[in-house]
Amino acid sequence: MAAWVLPDHIADVLPSEARHIEELRRLCLDKAQGFGYELVMPPLLEHVESLLSGTGSASDLQTFKMVDQLSGRTLGLRVDTTPQVARIDAHLLNRSGVTRLCYCGPVLHTLPPGPYATREPLQLGAEIYGHAGLEADLEILQLALQSLNAAKLQGFQVDLSDARILPALLKGQSISEHQREQIVQALIHKDISRMRTLCQQLPSNLGQALQALVQMYGDISVLAHAKQAFVAWPEVVLALDQLAWLASHIDQAVSIDLADLRGHAYYTGPRFSVFVPESSDALVRGGRYDEVGAIFGRKRPAAGFSLDIKALVLLLPHPQPQAAIRAPWGEDMLLRQAIADCRAQGHTVVCMLPGHESEVDEFECDRELVLQQGRWTVQPLGSHQ
Repeated sequence: MAAWVLPDHIADVLPSEARHIEELRRLCLDKAQGFGYELVMPPLLEHVESLLSGTGSASDLQTFKMVDQLSGRTLGLRVDTTPQVARIDAHLLNRSGVTRLCYCGPVLHTLPPGPYATREPLQLGAEIYGHAGLEADLEILQLALQSLNAAKLQGFQVDLSDARILPALLKGQSISEHQREQIVQALIHKDISRMRTLCQQLPSNLGQALQALVQMYGDISVLAHAKQAFVAWPEVVLALDQLAWLASHIDQAVSIDLADLRGHAYYTGPRFSVFVPESSDALVRGGRYDEVGAIFGRKRPAAGFSLDIKALVLLLPHPQPQAAIRAPWGEDMLLRQAIADCRAQGHTVVCMLPGHESEVDEFECDRELVLQQGRWTVQPLGSHQ
């Protein structure tokens, strides 16, 4: 195999796309900073027992592992940054009040989520710790949506759900772990006939509720129908009221999918996903996960979201070449000072090396440095001819 061939679902990022990714990364982090979120940079690898604490078997299977040559212990490459940020909140910062943290960095997966997906997403996210009220859920949702709006993404839709509904329905019921998993799979796949079969072995009121739940998706009116169907479960009614409150504060197209159980297993309350017509999978996932810090000995309220910047870039128009100033190469001190002054003002200046006057791809030179009456000045390209 040729030395330049990369592993499957791993790719180089070339200049124009790399610039676009970096612009989006900076834009989203600046948006988070505007909300008061502090940037953290967790390591790419950790001891595997710390990295996988509380994340379940799915993350274990997705984790690349290796032996540390210094300690002999097993290390893992992160598949999700959220547990690391929870560890930072719990052990390194250890603040008593509200803590807002954001991050952006690569994660690695042993298997891609789809046939054309990368195994090396660039995960960006934000987490808010220390506030149990819906205000935190709304803030994190608004930050996610404002980031997408700032990126000029068009036509996306917010899908709301709640992780408390199924546990509330099954609370106090004598069902096996196998039965529970079958119910979860039927909900995920919206398999009404399968759910009907499973419910034959359950109490009639629970069976009716689960058969209703598998069909609870659509527009905002789903919440009103759900309140009627689940009136016997106060915890479910509370969750529905909270989803209605969140939906009322979103200036965006909203759908409801109460049977959505995809994503991380650690969600404990309201959840949201953001979809675009071009993709079958969610671009953004987020919500409340109050248990995420428990494994680190400090359980406290938490909500957050994450997205893959690389996936976001693919949904946006290809960026135009960056405007630049063309300058001749030379040792004249006035020329060198003019170039330095332009760069100090934030302009891109491309020096044309001898014999390579037209080799510029990423930058579009629309101006040039021209010597006029003993002074180097910036003029529109070709205007001095």
